[in-house]
Amino acid sequence: MKLISIEENLGLAKYKQIVLSIEKGLLDGVLKKGDKLPSINSIKNKFSVSRDTVLMAYSELKTRGIVQSIPGKGYYLKSENIDTIHKVFLLFDELNVFKEDLYNSFLNKLPDNVQVDIYFHHFNYDVFSKLIYDNIGNYNSYVIMPANLKNTKTVIEKLPSEKVYILDQTNEELLEYQTIFQNFEKDIFNNLIKSINRIKQYECLILLFQDDKQPEGMLVGFNKFCKVSNVDNEVVDSLESIAPQKGDVYIIPDDRNLIEIIQKAKKEKLVIGKDIGIIAYNDTLLKEVVEGGITTITTDFKYMGAQLAQMIFNKEHSRIENPNSLIIRSSL
Repeated sequence: MKLISIEENLGLAKYKQIVLSIEKGLLDGVLKKGDKLPSINSIKNKFSVSRDTVLMAYSELKTRGIVQSIPGKGYYLKSENIDTIHKVFLLFDELNVFKEDLYNSFLNKLPDNVQVDIYFHHFNYDVFSKLIYDNIGNYNSYVIMPANLKNTKTVIEKLPSEKVYILDQTNEELLEYQTIFQNFEKDIFNNLIKSINRIKQYECLILLFQDDKQPEGMLVGFNKFCKVSNVDNEVVDSLESIAPQKGDVYIIPDDRNLIEIIQKAKKEKLVIGKDIGIIAYNDTLLKEVVEGGITTITTDFKYMGAQLAQMIFNKEHSRIENPNSLIIRSSL
């Protein structure tokens, strides 16, 4: 077994010597992608090391994407790239402009030898579960955006807690994990209070709230504001059968429905910012210019991405509330 070299007095942990032996084999061309590695028992018996020592070495190589284990067959080389020292599993709910900003900010703050694999669950619990279960043990860090899915802890707790980072939405079940989150209840309440004089120029405040996608805190904060401010209000789960009326002001959490309400207003010949008001979520360049500018309640996704990178590589165990702001434009 010339491939593996372990020396007693080298001053380097034995599991690390196994890792370095395999890396050297790849660099020298002795090993190629697809090659089968010596079994755990053969290394254990040859060098009188514990099974855990060999398993630790193979596990490190596995999390770096170099090695894969095939049940009943053994360990095989999956990649010849030994430069990757850290692999990140990144599970988003969906991809949109804001998440792209978060993703790019995160990547820009990472060293070159970090590999990030991105997945999407699209608010589907079965997809969420399968993606996590299929990747247990394959990554050094797991960044998870649970959105508003229920009972996610039963899946997430299968991962080592120190490797898990919860992003964007969180809940009471997930308090033990490192988190960068939006405080949706506080953010909508505080920002509506800031704009109350403008809102009261309209007759009815309408929140579009789809409970399979939007966080519950948004609805709680909205109801709290309406009660405190004595504002006539309504909550709808779809714009499909709605014809906007003069005096309505809408809170629209997503871009697809933002376009729809603008189209409906034009069809009814209503002037946005005068006849009806619009408050959107999450600022983009497009919202600066469309219809003279759309008022937004927005978090800083670039900051969230940068903080996530710092949290992972400084091994910080903390809960960070992401900053949020109100940008007033002519739609309100």
